[in-house]
Amino acid sequence: VGYGTFKPVKTDRVEDHVVDPEPYEIPPPTADAIAAARDAGRRVVAVGTTTTRALEHAASTHGGAVRAGAGLADNFLFPGHRFAAIDALVTNFHLPKSSLLMLVAGFGGIDLVLAAYRDAVARGYHFYSYGDAMVIL
Repeated sequence: VGYGTFKPVKTDRVEDHVVDPEPYEIPPPTADAIAAARDAGRRVVAVGTTTTRALEHAASTHGGAVRAGAGLADNFLFPGHRFAAIDALVTNFHLPKSSLLMLVAGFGGIDLVLAAYRDAVARGYHFYSYGDAMVIL
């Protein structure tokens, strides 16, 4: 995870923001486990936004399938993105105006995620990398 992951979005239009690319590697056992889950009709659960970006990037380069190998995730995921690689997400509560919050809102839906954030603030949950987490099914 590089510094660019935490860079705030400062563009007037979300789609004009450019994320820093992140290198990733998907080992064969991981790709095999994802394929087996898909074949069996089970969910693929990503733990973290970096994992999500890597899996979605891999899927976008292989027609929706996640294959073993290395890549450079330069994909900015935000509302409107059609997620192909994951079915559920475990992630922290991210900071406002971050690409990470936009990824989460893209996956879970803006209204649901903002409601969860309002509830988290009201309950005193901790945000950012070492804070509390949520699961979106």
